[in-house]
Amino acid sequence: MNNKTENSKECGTEKVASTECGSEKVAFVNVVEESEATGKVKEIYEDIKKTLGIDFVPNMYRAMANNPEYLDATWKKIQAVMSKQGRLDSKTKDIVALTVSIMSGCDYCIGVYNDTVRHAGLDDEALTELYSIIDIYAGLNRLNVAWGVKPDKRPWYGCAGN
Repeated sequence: MNNKTENSKECGTEKVASTECGSEKVAFVNVVEESEATGKVKEIYEDIKKTLGIDFVPNMYRAMANNPEYLDATWKKIQAVMSKQGRLDSKTKDIVALTVSIMSGCDYCIGVYNDTVRHAGLDDEALTELYSIIDIYAGLNRLNVAWGVKPDKRPWYGCAGN
């Protein structure tokens, strides 16, 4: 059976969505390269690099750029939540982002946010503590869902006894 499509080519044992072997495939869709970006996409790419303090556009934004309106809306939403000072500090927001990424099983996001929280000061011990919390509560959540446990009539403040 031939699994190749018109836009793919066999490169060794790997099928890539490229016309040239050796090109790195970074998403299931073609991405908008920085050199190909024009108009609003180019403006957003420049803002992403400036805001994040990096000299490249991350793959997820390059994939999003296939729909410039979506890229624009998503970048604005990210800025409204993650970059603005609020009641939660940046490290807490990044820990939440890592937790959601782990729970969602997104390898890309797990990698980004593991690096981010390490950069913010979490060491192996802190990360192991976080992963342990995720393990405990993922299991407890599934168990309570399976049991159909109803909310308590009186409040209590977490399993740590606070």
